Amino acid sequence: MITGTDAGSEASNYEYVTARVRSRRAALFDDDDYRKLVRMGQGEIARFMEETEYETEMNALGARHSGIDLVEYALNRNLAKHFEDLLRWADGQLYVDIARYLRKFDAWNVKTIIRGRYSGATREEIESDLIRAGELSERRLEELLQAESVEEVVERLDGTIFGDPTADAMSDYEQSGLLVPLENAVDRAFYATLLGDLPTEADGARGLFVQFLTAEIDFRNLRNALRLARSGADLDPTEYFIEGGRLFDEAEVRQLVANPDQLVEHVRASPYGDDLEAALDAIDEAESLIEFEHALEVAQLEYARTLSNRYPLSVCPVFAYVLAKEREVDNVRAIARGREAGLTPEEIEQELVVR
Repeated sequence: MITGTDAGSEASNYEYVTARVRSRRAALFDDDDYRKLVRMGQGEIARFMEETEYETEMNALGARHSGIDLVEYALNRNLAKHFEDLLRWADGQLYVDIARYLRKFDAWNVKTIIRGRYSGATREEIESDLIRAGELSERRLEELLQAESVEEVVERLDGTIFGDPTADAMSDYEQSGLLVPLENAVDRAFYATLLGDLPTEADGARGLFVQFLTAEIDFRNLRNALRLARSGADLDPTEYFIEGGRLFDEAEVRQLVANPDQLVEHVRASPYGDDLEAALDAIDEAESLIEFEHALEVAQLEYARTLSNRYPLSVCPVFAYVLAKEREVDNVRAIARGREAGLTPEEIEQELVVR
């Protein structure tokens, strides 16, 4: 593997990587694929997957797993392979930027293990949701999987970027009984590390990298603000505010959590308003927390797509593809689990985020 220093000294190959990404993006499932999948039985879903670009993973894992377990393991292995390909294709600063961004899956894996221990899931259930595309070693992941409680997971994060923040958040977790303090501590640690040495104002490739990350932080803060507003818990929203966005500051997030109906209007009046008009209408019409979060995810995908179209030879199409590929995996997983649970196609469709 190329180190960050060595990679950064080479020229970035945006044209080559973005061309490969466009090809991969064209192969993602579309609305017709999802309409077919939600009406299939478990065996039919597995056979459908074997006839798609997931064929290699389905065949490789077929001897050890079956049914929905096979689909889930194949999804995550395929996702990791695609992101490894991004690193394999990229040179120079583009490689460094992609590698930094993919550390988000370290945060995903930590939160997945914490959630699993919180909900009493089995090791196998937790492991099937891990995405091995970050920098945490297999040894570290194994240590975390062996933890038998949320508290022990936090203890075993010592020595990582998540160790001190999650340890500090334990008291809020214990007082509230909610995972929000721990999950947000993980997110804040990831973004603080990601943005740590980046300039707040930059031009060219650096500027687009910062712009994409800033938007992602804004959407994360919006989601956190809504969750806190709907939870009814006596928590200070500024404690879960992630620095680095441009949508609102700590004082504004406290006000918006107290008045959640103002959230959408605040976004409309922001620099995102013009790009997200249709998506914001959907958010405004959402009646439940799940509907709001799904509409917010569509808005984030839409904005990422807008940036990738506006700046086609940049890191933006690469990161937009990462988000879209993540969403495909989440959608197929929701379909597989929904069919296993006996949900109707209509019920499953409510769980999907399709853009």
